[in-house]
Amino acid sequence: MAYIKLENVSLEYPLYNIESTSIKHHLLRMATGGRIAINSRKNTVVKALSDINLEINSGDRVGILGHNGAGKSTLLRCISGIYEPTSGTIKRQGSVAPLIEIGAGMEPELSGYDNIKRLLRVQNIPDKDSQALTKSIAEFSELKDFLPLPVRTYSSGMLMRLMFSVSTVRSPDILVMDEFFSVGDELFRKKAESRIISHINKSSILIFASHNENLIRKFCKKSIILRHGKIINHSS
Repeated sequence: MAYIKLENVSLEYPLYNIESTSIKHHLLRMATGGRIAINSRKNTVVKALSDINLEINSGDRVGILGHNGAGKSTLLRCISGIYEPTSGTIKRQGSVAPLIEIGAGMEPELSGYDNIKRLLRVQNIPDKDSQALTKSIAEFSELKDFLPLPVRTYSSGMLMRLMFSVSTVRSPDILVMDEFFSVGDELFRKKAESRIISHINKSSILIFASHNENLIRKFCKKSIILRHGKIINHSS
């Protein structure tokens, strides 16, 4: 049974060698969520998440709302295991697919095929399954003729196609999404949106961050509101 449980989760970013107050506040505006604070070691930090307590169980569709910099993306990265919290604990059960950072993890000098193999390993997919999945990725991405080439030769649209195809090749137990993103031309975008909807329907848990309340209402049964890295409202 898939579930996620966060207990007193906090995440801090240290700000080193920053003396100017104006620079500190400029960095704060750029940071993902949080407030500037002084931690127990007398270091200046951005508190990106503060004391997050959240339990999500099988069947839940949870929307995360908040303004730019509220901490939505940081929370999704913690839930997905991309970031480790500074304090607190995160417990997960079930496979997790984060549709957060399309393009992260690509090695420019490697071919498309080598990047596929690498990213499938990162997803803990056994080598015995890689051949069939690689074929599926090649077909879905429509990049067969380009996959032997280094990805540094790809256009941004081609790179997005490849990353999306790898990230969505299997339906996960837990689907973690940061907004909807555009991938390629109109025909491919429609195919990509169809696959996302299929994954949403098949997943045990959906966690979806968005500025768009209509999308949250469309796909989610529960919602939380973040402000400065804290949950200020939790509704179902």
